[in-house]
Amino acid sequence: MPAYKNQKKTRQYTNEFKVRAIRLTHLSGASVKGVAESLDIHPFMLSRWRKEYREGKIVADKRRKAESKPKVLSENERIRKLEKQVADLKEESDLLKKWQRFLAEERKRGSGS
Repeated sequence: MPAYKNQKKTRQYTNEFKVRAIRLTHLSGASVKGVAESLDIHPFMLSRWRKEYREGKIVADKRRKAESKPKVLSENERIRKLEKQVADLKEESDLLKKWQRFLAEERKRGSGS
């Protein structure tokens, strides 16, 4: 077998990202192909995620809401928790920005005809 010099790394997506993408496909007027293009992923991958979601293999993380025990966090734990929350919000914001760009492009294509 030939040795590959530049192997493409496989992107790992979080369950939260997958669930958000799946939910976007359930919006009115949204198609799997359109959502996939706006998120820069292959439509087949999104279709596979939708299937896995229906089968229960991909689930939204509801444990955060279920855990209501107040506990004292150390300063480092608090910082880590806030940094994760910021990263999650940035990911969600990027996802929504891509969706808005996609909708704007769709409107331009539709009005240009």
